[in-house]
Amino acid sequence: MREEGRLGDVNLQEAPVPTQPVIETQRFVLRPLRPSDAGLIAHYTSDRRVAEGTRAIPHPLPPGASESFVARALSANRTEDVWAIDGSANRLAELLGVVSLTRMEGEQSELGFWVGAGFWNTGFATEAVEALVAANPHGARTLFAEAFQDNPGSARVLTNCGFVYLGDAESWSVARNARVPTWTYLRKMD
Repeated sequence: MREEGRLGDVNLQEAPVPTQPVIETQRFVLRPLRPSDAGLIAHYTSDRRVAEGTRAIPHPLPPGASESFVARALSANRTEDVWAIDGSANRLAELLGVVSLTRMEGEQSELGFWVGAGFWNTGFATEAVEALVAANPHGARTLFAEAFQDNPGSARVLTNCGFVYLGDAESWSVARNARVPTWTYLRKMD
């Protein structure tokens, strides 16, 4: 799983934000983040288990971190597109988690995702990743993703969505303050 958590000031009034598509699934929509998402993002990511499943979300979550994350996601010069998993049209939470794509060189993108702990084992992550892969909004030829080796649930999401195991690696986890063994996955796009 990949999700950024760096702090940084971004003025939302500076420039028009590039359009991100809204992607519909059976139980929710993937939509661009909005400032009102910051509270639920802070709520979910303040859970140590969620933070430790990512590379860059700190634990404890510093004040203002979720607002900064949303501001970066709305920035006109962003390299990462972040979608809210929004189930409000189907009587679910307005924000169940997030899924993201980070642009890389050579028509490649890196996929990341997390869902709130209360929504684990519901299929929401798989449904969100499947929808994002099918839409392929970056027009990527190849998608990459990784999962911490102590998080087999995220690895299952990736393999269920057609990602193929590429190899072992390590990534730094801010919440764990340590290098953590990962599995790296690849998905060739048609």
